[in-house]
Amino acid sequence: MLQKREKVLLLRTFQGRTLRIVREHYLRPSVPCNSPLCPQPAACRNDGKLLSAEVTHYVIPDWKVVQDYLEVLEFPELKGIIFMQTACQAVQHQRGRRQYNKLRNLLKDARHDCVLFANEFQQHCYLPREKGEAMEKWQTRSIYNSAVWYYHHCGDRMPIVMVTEDEEAIQQYGSETEGVFVISFKNYLDNFWPDLKAAHELCDSILQSRRERENESQETHGKEYPEHLPLEVLEAGIKSGRYIQGILNVNKHRAQIEAFVRLQGASSKDSDLLSDILIHGTKARNRSIHGDVVVVELLPKNEWKGRTGALCENDSEDKASGESPSEPMPTGRVVGILQKNWRDYVVTFPSKEEVQSQGKNAQKILVTPWDYRIPKIRISTQQAEALQDFRVVVRIDSWETTSVYPNGHFVRVLGRIGDLEGEIATILVENSISVVPFSEAQMCEMPVNTPENPWKVSPKEERERKDLRNTHLVFSIDPKGCEDVDDTLSVRTLANGNLELGVHIADVTHFVTPNSYIDVEARTRATTYYLADRRYDMLPSILSADLCSLLGGVDRYAMSVMWELDKTSYEIKKVWYGRTIIRSAYKLFYEAAQELLDGNFSIVDDIPEFKALEEQSRQAKLEELVWAIGKLTDIARHIRAKRDRCGALELEGIEVRVQLDDKKNIHDLIPKQPLEVHETVAECMILANHWVAKKIWESFPHQALLRQHPPPHQEFFSELRECAKAKGFFIDTRSNKTLADSLDRANDPSDPLVNQLLRSMATQAMSNALYFSTGSCAEEEFQHYGLALDKYTHFTSPIRRYSDIVVHRLLMAAISKDKKMEIKENLFSNKDLEELCRHINNRNRAAQHSQKQSTELFQCMYFKDKDSETEERCMADGIIYSIRTNGVLVFIPRFGIKGAAYLRNKDGLVISCGPDNSSEWMPGSLQRSQNKITSTTAGGQSVTFHLFDHVTVRISVQALRCHSDTIRLEIISNKPYMTPNPELCHQSSLLLKSELVKEVTRSVEEAQLAQEVKGKVLQEECQEYCQTKGRSLYSLLEEIRDLALLDVSDSHAM
Repeated sequence: MLQKREKVLLLRTFQGRTLRIVREHYLRPSVPCNSPLCPQPAACRNDGKLLSAEVTHYVIPDWKVVQDYLEVLEFPELKGIIFMQTACQAVQHQRGRRQYNKLRNLLKDARHDCVLFANEFQQHCYLPREKGEAMEKWQTRSIYNSAVWYYHHCGDRMPIVMVTEDEEAIQQYGSETEGVFVISFKNYLDNFWPDLKAAHELCDSILQSRRERENESQETHGKEYPEHLPLEVLEAGIKSGRYIQGILNVNKHRAQIEAFVRLQGASSKDSDLLSDILIHGTKARNRSIHGDVVVVELLPKNEWKGRTGALCENDSEDKASGESPSEPMPTGRVVGILQKNWRDYVVTFPSKEEVQSQGKNAQKILVTPWDYRIPKIRISTQQAEALQDFRVVVRIDSWETTSVYPNGHFVRVLGRIGDLEGEIATILVENSISVVPFSEAQMCEMPVNTPENPWKVSPKEERERKDLRNTHLVFSIDPKGCEDVDDTLSVRTLANGNLELGVHIADVTHFVTPNSYIDVEARTRATTYYLADRRYDMLPSILSADLCSLLGGVDRYAMSVMWELDKTSYEIKKVWYGRTIIRSAYKLFYEAAQELLDGNFSIVDDIPEFKALEEQSRQAKLEELVWAIGKLTDIARHIRAKRDRCGALELEGIEVRVQLDDKKNIHDLIPKQPLEVHETVAECMILANHWVAKKIWESFPHQALLRQHPPPHQEFFSELRECAKAKGFFIDTRSNKTLADSLDRANDPSDPLVNQLLRSMATQAMSNALYFSTGSCAEEEFQHYGLALDKYTHFTSPIRRYSDIVVHRLLMAAISKDKKMEIKENLFSNKDLEELCRHINNRNRAAQHSQKQSTELFQCMYFKDKDSETEERCMADGIIYSIRTNGVLVFIPRFGIKGAAYLRNKDGLVISCGPDNSSEWMPGSLQRSQNKITSTTAGGQSVTFHLFDHVTVRISVQALRCHSDTIRLEIISNKPYMTPNPELCHQSSLLLKSELVKEVTRSVEEAQLAQEVKGKVLQEECQEYCQTKGRSLYSLLEEIRDLALLDVSDSHAM
């Protein structure tokens, strides 16, 4: 029987009036307790996660402990933790969404032995707040009362320890109830977990940081920053148009000077504000940190500033802002922060000399974050000297108005500076990527496939699915060594003479049921993370590399889309969607498929499926396969031509792939080479994604997951237009069709790199492609600009993208709806789907960043130990693609490297190029025009560099202690680089780079041999984590055409 109560809320309106809101609150006789000791599990409905039966006591943290020590409670050693609803709501209201989501994820995680108890809906636990009672006292009283009830509910069989920071509560409740103990959190760790050193160190670090904050607040320092305005003032200001809300984006190349606020929900009064808002200097930033949702007040126009056009340290390609260096842009200052998006930060401790220069108080240390965009953080520690050679994780606790820097605390050590595993761990932490092992509970949900107990197609599935094993020639085309084969293709002639094209995708949703442990984990990861030398799978390898991988010669479940096409025009007559059983006949790699397409049949010897066949059978099957690949290519050309007519873009992204050898060491750094068969596969995948998007939107117009690519802002194309103009080309950017046609015409017969760079610049000017819920925006906003499609989604890679799993479930629900059957799939509401899309978009950006950063890490590792003065391999040909006031930006095709080359150094000297392919720094001046820059020495010698000029570049590495190493480029001649050894000119770039990378591999192996014991531990950890270290990267080829590079979140303003 429900009991009705009333909750009274007093809210303040924008006008300052107090509004009294009464809400109904219903109490239940029983709510899930999630304890194995529950005397009435049916009544409590304990059908979710249960506490361990092996613990000696339960722990109930008070609201303050949950707020301050959540990261200690995350330790998996701490078991039997019961989070009360009262404490969780306190975190939500006082610590913001980020901390609350962290708590929610902890409760969902099967690896952690903790549960939520909804004490405020339980009749005997709910306590109304007394008149005049402080909120904090009521919260503690409620939690203690619930702890006592829980103890009696479990039959007084399990002692309960309530941990709190409230000394009065310890005195009042400490001995009130036998079996319920109330102690401080520090006391709990000391008595129950004396050997858990890491937890003690973290607890001490948090405690020290808290004490310092309290001491600082009592001291009367002069204020370094103005106070933030109250929330109600900020909200009223946004509504009236006086203030503007947006996300702070700090320019990593000018972190002390330039930050930008990307508009977010600007009022209609400011709709004419097209560009981002410049926040100039740290004072105007007012303690906000990169990624925070801030509120900005615009400065008067006479105080607006412009971006600088000069190169600076670590400068490389950023999306053009469209602003010339002298042109002022809207400039503002931060007056408040709506949401702090603080995370874990990797930092480096100062060297001994720097510590001494910071003063006598050695406990307070300023540490430097790895990310340039984050300010230095002040932490308290006595381990500064011991940790100065390590990468360390810290968290920010607060940033007071009286402090120049934010305060934080030490969390854990990652690894030594410069050590490969430590640097990879840094990249993962900086992108908030968690690579914890799949838990036992998650692995228990997985199917079994062993030699003793092989997996088989079930009779039930055979009855319900369309069986294609004996009727269709199904095959896959993937990169060499690919383990997670998401997709296969088929094409055949039907009895009526028409063709049938089939795209068959791994049926992951058969094995991953909604809201199962593995589903929650996959949702959290959102994607598989591909780094230069490894990958971290979204799903366990039993699925990703086995039962959901459409390998050759084995039965697999699939989700299929099959079209009937006209035999001559290839126009689509009808389409069929459904679950199938397939047996892939061939697992081809791209190069082999291309050779067959080109008529070079000697490659057959490299295709395993042909080796055991007799000559006659082999010839017949080869002809069948060659016909299928040729027909697929014809169909793909037709589909592509149709999209081209609508304005589909073909854009170049300069991407380097790291190839691994059999020992899983780096074998090569390879700029990816496009083949026609890449486009064939990609076009078939795009077709499937498009038709599935139409289907799920028609069935669920307000809760379908689609992918949009908005048209770019025209001002972002200004640099592209100017660069093309320098070569005599006109780029029309009014629509995707005119842009595509212009790029096709912008071809320099003498230098194909010009067109490649122009396409790359067009890519950089694009908006990001994003997932969205159809219920959250208008249909005219659904379009995909780059692909020239009105509706698009991701359906073809459910092994490595959670978005595709959601789409598979939507498609199955749509099929059920068509058949008038009950929809079994649990579909997300529009609101939940919108939140999920935000999460997936965020994780996709993290995956893109981490992949790029790890590739840059290996590029630096190669060049780091080379003598750039004498090593021939450190010289390369570069092409200038952007002119700045003090230098140029250069692209090096051989290594896929882009970077800045200075023409004026820090001492004010300018470059002078001699006739003997050498350069030196001399007094002089630079004169820049739109498409060229001239360096003139005091002696009158001058050298001019034009856009798209080829120059000789020396490559070296700038080693940085606190940040990632960076590639340094130096122009040594204004002429193209010619290899001294003519034989090398005829060798493939593959061989040249192979030589390079072997040396990187050797140096890494030497380091590993020096730490052999550590290596074994890492290998064991890799096995424990159930992650895959593949031979080569799974290159995301169909996403090249989907502009995957656009998901990198470098802002247009930077």
